[in-house]
This record gives sequence, C-alpha cells and structure tokens, in this order.
Amino acid sequence: MSLFEAKVKSVLSGDTVVLHNINNPKAERTLSLAFVTAPRLRREGDEPFAFESRDYLRRLLVGKVVRFQVLYKIPTGANREYGLIVTPNKDLLPEQAVAEGWLKLRDDAGRKEDSDEAANLLERLQVVEARARADSKGLWAESGGRINSSSELSDAQSFVDEHKGKDMDAIVEKVLSGDRLIVRLLLSPTEHVQTMVLLAGIRAPATQRTNPSDGKVQPAEPLGDEAQQFVEARLLQRTASVQVLGTTPNGQIVADVKHPTQGSITPFLLKNGLAKCTDHHTTLLGQQMGVLRGAEKMARDGRLGVWKEHVAPKSNKAGEQEAIVSRVQSADTLFVRNKAGAEKRINLSSVRQPKPTDPKQSPWVAEAKEFLRKKLIGKHVKFHVDGKRPATEGYDEREMCTVTFQGKNVGLLLVENGMASVIRHRQDDTDRSPIYDDLLLAESTAQGEKRGLWSDKTPSVKQYVDYSESLEKAKRQLTLLSRQRRVPAIVDFVKSGSRFTVLVPRENAKLTFVLSGIRAPRSARNENEKGEPFGKEAHEFANRRCQQRDVEIDVEDCDKVGGFIGTLYINRENFAKTLVEEGLATVHAYSAEKSGNANELFMAEQKAKDARKNLWHDYDPSQDDDGEPTATAAGATNGDGATATEKPDYRDVMVTHVEDDGRLRLQLIGSGTSALTSLMDAFGKFHLNPANNAGLPSPPKAGEFVAAKFTADDQWYRARIRRNDREAKKAEVVYIDYGNSETIPWSRLRPLSQAQFLPSKLKPQAVEAQLAFLQMPGNTEYLGDAVSFIAQETADRALVARVHAVEKDGMLWVTLYNPDQSTTGTESINADILAEGLAMVPKKMRPWERSANDMVTAMKKKQDVAKEERRGQWEYGDLTEDD
Repeated sequence: MSLFEAKVKSVLSGDTVVLHNINNPKAERTLSLAFVTAPRLRREGDEPFAFESRDYLRRLLVGKVVRFQVLYKIPTGANREYGLIVTPNKDLLPEQAVAEGWLKLRDDAGRKEDSDEAANLLERLQVVEARARADSKGLWAESGGRINSSSELSDAQSFVDEHKGKDMDAIVEKVLSGDRLIVRLLLSPTEHVQTMVLLAGIRAPATQRTNPSDGKVQPAEPLGDEAQQFVEARLLQRTASVQVLGTTPNGQIVADVKHPTQGSITPFLLKNGLAKCTDHHTTLLGQQMGVLRGAEKMARDGRLGVWKEHVAPKSNKAGEQEAIVSRVQSADTLFVRNKAGAEKRINLSSVRQPKPTDPKQSPWVAEAKEFLRKKLIGKHVKFHVDGKRPATEGYDEREMCTVTFQGKNVGLLLVENGMASVIRHRQDDTDRSPIYDDLLLAESTAQGEKRGLWSDKTPSVKQYVDYSESLEKAKRQLTLLSRQRRVPAIVDFVKSGSRFTVLVPRENAKLTFVLSGIRAPRSARNENEKGEPFGKEAHEFANRRCQQRDVEIDVEDCDKVGGFIGTLYINRENFAKTLVEEGLATVHAYSAEKSGNANELFMAEQKAKDARKNLWHDYDPSQDDDGEPTATAAGATNGDGATATEKPDYRDVMVTHVEDDGRLRLQLIGSGTSALTSLMDAFGKFHLNPANNAGLPSPPKAGEFVAAKFTADDQWYRARIRRNDREAKKAEVVYIDYGNSETIPWSRLRPLSQAQFLPSKLKPQAVEAQLAFLQMPGNTEYLGDAVSFIAQETADRALVARVHAVEKDGMLWVTLYNPDQSTTGTESINADILAEGLAMVPKKMRPWERSANDMVTAMKKKQDVAKEERRGQWEYGDLTEDD
C-alpha cells in the first residue's frame, strides 16, 4: 500500500491522532495506530499513564508533517482507520511508542490480519513490548502514572486569587473560537485542571454553535472560523504558558495565553484583524492593554480582517490648543478662553462627575468641583478635541476634550483622586479619551483604595448662609468680619465690574461684596437693557480676573441693601486699583479716603488718564477745572495726602532710574547706600558659588522677592515680581535697589530666601520721587524728550534733593540741584526742564507749592522764556491760550 502525507493537528490519546490535508486544513481524518492500545483520558478521571502516553505522542507529532499508511478499517461505529505513521525522523509508529513502553498490544491483535507485512509488524511489536515490559518502561512501571485531573472548578475566583500573576505550564486541549480555549493547567506533576479560559483583552468573532435552549444552530460570524483556525495552527495541543488574571461576572476565567517562543497570542490575532479589543479586561491587563490597542490600530489602519469595511473618522484639524480656564462648571465641564478672548465650554473625555441623583455620590459633587477649581481656575491648559456629542433633547452639542495641565491629564487626575468615574463607552464609540485604559486602571485603583466618591465616608457638605439677604443679617455679620483682615474668600459670581458674590468658607458665609473707593460703570443686565459706556468691558475684565478665584477681603462697612463694602485682593493686589488702572472705574474721593486707599487709587487713575485708557480715551489735562482737587501722576489728591516739610530738607541723592512718565527712583546717599555696597559685594560672591545656582522651586508670583540676573551686565540683583507671563515663562521684575525694570525668563531668577539679603535686613534702596512744580507734557513725543533730558542731566551724578513733601506711601516731591552748577535756590534741574520747554508749571498747585512764592515766580519766568523762544512743547504756540 502507498504512503500519504498529512499534518498532525492533534493527538487524542496515546494511540490516536487527527490529521489534516497540508493544503486544506478543513479536510481532516482520524487515524489510530494499528494493533495497539493506550490508556484513556476521561472526564471523570484519567486511567493510569493516560496523560503520559498521550503526551509522548503529542510532543513527537503535533504540528509536524508525517507520512502514514492505513492497514485496516473497522466499519462499525465511527468507521475508524488503523495504520502506521512514519515520523520526520523516519521512525515508525506504533513500533517506537511500544518500545518506549507507552503503548501495548491489543488483545485481539493479528486475529484478522493475514498479510505478511502485518504479520511481520505484529511480530516486531511483540518483541519490543516484551523488552519494554522487562525494563519497566512507561506503562509497565511498577508505580506512578496516577494523575489527579479535574475538569471543573468549584470556585473560579478563589482559584484565580491563589494563582494570579503566576505563569503556569499548560496544554491547549481545544480551541472553541478565536478567544475561547480549553486548557489543561499543569499545577504539579500529579495535579492537573482542565478548564475553559477567555483570552484577555480581546473579542474574536464567534464560531458556529448550537443554542442549548432551543437546539437551533447559530452560524459563525464573519471570520469566526478563520480566527479559530489561526489559533489552532499555533496553539492547539502546544505547550503554553498561562497567566490567570481574573474572572468574568459569570465565573469564567480570563487569562493571557503565551506561545512558548512568540509570546502572547492576542497581539497576533489583533494585528491580523481577527479580533477586536474589549474594554472589560483593561483593569486586568494594566499597561499591557496599550500593546493590544497598538496591534489593533495596525489592523484598523491596514483595513485587515474585521476592519475591512472600516472608514476612519475625520480627524480634528485643530490639533492641540492652548487656553486659560475661565470657569469650572462641574468636575467634568470647563469654560476656557483662548488668546483672542473667545470663551467656549468643553467636557472632559470619558469621565463623569459624581452623579447628583445618586445618594451615595451626590455629596461629592461640590467637593469634586472645588478640587478642580483649585487646580485649574485661571491656569493655562492645553486641550485636544477627541470628538463631539450631538445635541439631544435638553443638551447642546458638546465637545469632548483631553485637557492637560503641566503635562498631567486632568481627567486622569480626577479619577485617581476619586473625584470622577469613568464612562463605559460602547465598543464602537471612538469619541473617547486617548488614555481610556489608564482611566479605567486609575478608577480601579481608586476603588480599591476607597478614595473620594468610592470612600465609605461622605464629605461634610458646606451650607453657606446668605448674609446679604437682608440688612439685619448683614449688620450682624459685619461686626465679625470687620474685625478681621485679609479674610480668605472665593469669588462665586461676578455681578458687575465692582460687585461680586463671594463665599467665605471659614465662616460658611455668602456675601454680596462691593469694592470701596471706586465707581465702575454699570453693565447691562439683559439684552434689552443698555449699560453705561465701558460697563460691559469692566464687567468682562472683572470676570476674567476674579471669577472663581481665591481672594482675600477686608470688610469696612455695608450698604443699605446688605452689600458688604471693602477691599478685595487677588494675588495680593488691590483689585479696585487694577480696575482703575485699566481705566474701567473712577475714584470716589470720599469713599477712597475713608478706606485708606486714596493715594494708590488716585495714582492708578492718573496712570489710566495719562495712558488714555478706556473711560479716559479722550482725556485732556488742560480741561481739568482749577477749582477741583488735582490728581497728580504720583497720586496725591489735593495735597492733603502729602505731608509738607516744615523747614528746608536737603538730602544727598543719586538718580538711579527715570520712568517713562517722568517719575524718578532715587538712592539716598548715606548709611543705606554704604550698606548696599557691602550687600551687593556679598550678593555677587554668593551667586558665583555653583552650590547656589538652583532656580526657583515653583513658578514666581506677583509681589514675590527674588534674585534676578540683569540682562545688561549679567549680574545678580534683588528684585520683586511685578507681572508674570506663565505661558512664555517670563516675568517683569523691578530691581528694588535701583528702580529700573525689565522682562526676563524664569531661568534668570533665583530664590531670595537668604536672611542676610532679605528686604527686612536692608530695605529696598530705590525711593520713588516726583519733580515738584512741574506738569509733564501730555504729548508722548514731548514727554519722551523730557524723560531723555532728565536722564541726561542726572545720570551718574551726586545730586542734592530738596524734599518739599512726603506722600503717605513714602513718595517724595523734590527739586533737584547739581551742586557743581546751582548757586541759588531757584537754579535747579527742575527749572532747566522748564527752560527747555519740556514741562509746564501746574495750573493747579498743591498747598505746599502755592506757599513757595519765590520758587513759583522763578519757575514761571523760566516757562515764559521757553514760550517766547518756542522751545519744546511751545514750538507751535502757547498751549494755555485756550484755558
């Protein structure tokens, strides 16, 4: 008889194999070895040596191409074929297996065979069997061969808990489908467990199956048979490594099954488009899920297998965007504002705030929102649109976004802290977070550690009392709050440019808060109402700066309707001053004086006037009424804010800086400047030491004292942060001992924490001053000429300053003299500026100016000469003729 070739698909027992056509795996036939029998593998328990007998043949043949010959058939029952197999090594079966003691001759062997070939084979088998029996080989061993094999697990979860994370040797007994296998777990040489496992992280198309309830046959899903054959060709009856990871809700074991040389089978199924990832197993696989997602993406991009008809969604062309968080609506919804000032609402991808309707989660709604507010409000974030939720009844269209802050995913931050849960998406829902698996893992960890909304404890919910509800309530709370300074609060709502709703957590108080000392224009309350000029701008500015921010308040009084009047500080700066400085509010003199902030508010207002900002866009200094109090560039109102010196006060000074508006920074020559010289010498040596080159530990804040490296000479000086640009990572600093300022990168800043260099050890040496008896030009060109002239006349010179008055904030009103040139009290740098036509004598004199008759007369003479000679700002005529 001729020999045929086939591939061994599996070994059913020590004497029977399943063969399939080399070119057509579906064409199968079962062949038993002639004249021999082996112990049987049974569900109720294996016969002795059944596993070893089968395993000998399995290791020898599975997956290999062999030649075989059918010697005879038994037509009854399954019509089984019996024959010989020649292995790739030219060994003959069953002779070799009998010689090793793993098969024995059947009792009826040879009774029906009378061919010479069969008789010779039978004779050889009898010889090698006798030899194996004599040597106690295999089945003929005197002991052993008994393996405790079970096919049912009474408690799958307990089994997983015991063996989780361990690699166990196993044999894949059967492939039910691309993602379901029957495996024999080899727990020990004498204990085996045979059970079904699901491949972790994937779902493969189903194969044909019969519904047990009605007996109907359900056809295979597309590519179901191909997925099954793919796994069979690589794992069926192969030795594999199995790591159990968990169980499904109905008690099935979920595991990772690894090929002995190629590793886990699941990425290969995914790469070939024969399975899809499933989210249910993410928490079991951990970071390995990312590998599976990558493999799936390769198939999806190549449109392989189950992805053949896949149409990729349109990508978001906007890419990553940057914005500032302007409002936190809830723990999963933010309002962001871009550089152009446009605001929009975005939702965090794949996360959900604690459910307000769930009694267990609802106490965490406010807690989660506050958690996010503290982290993000007013901060620069980056976001990317992952998808859009279409508008539904009661909901507008929503953009689902990945938001990152300082490189950290905000959604992940919430989930890690138990402040949000993860949305369970449909398997085909692609509008999800790109780190969805990380979110699921973080949620599982938070649940395990009982964080946030997964905790057994509920947070205490703050119940704020509205003390502005009535005047009686307000007065009662005013007594308490007015005694305190810089009370921490949160701006809950911005009603207008100067009116807010604030929350005071430590008092459980909710207040309507009104800024003292100013009046902001009223904004429209609805579309049909018309607001005052710049009311909308003031309201929007306050919204941008204050909405949901942490602030401090000083309460001074309350109004007739229960509003609390006082000062609001944001980033340690008086917000009323900021509003006035922007030209979005005016100073209310009586209220400002009462609050004690008059000087800084009038100074801010003068800045806004000089810059022609907003309310002051058409400001004309020459139109000021002489009878009204003067608001000077330095901030005195009508002179009452400054204390005039009783007798001439002369001081040696050095002008270190001239501001763009003509204001000066002076150093008073004396013990302070001597101490500064010593300090700067030590300061320079300190920063030359490599041990002291550490930068700032965190982003700088406005008002903070730092060491700054001056751009012009690369030396280190004491400085204070004036403004901070977090996006560009730059800060505007003022050098406190010299008065000049510049914008430099954060990398040129260091902490000023050493006791010997602190301002408390040696106060800032730059003193603010203003030239007396002068009103600087309103025209920017002439003002620039005036500043240049002052700088030229004062640079690097020891001068004498006569101090006429001192403001409450320490600013000096001075007349400067060059001791080498001035011979009389009327010959001064101030007079020289007038003579050059670069300033004028103020029309509205301060009290101490009006009392200096001789000085004023001399100054006016200088001004008259400049007018006649058409110098400086007088070149086109007398500016005061129309007054």
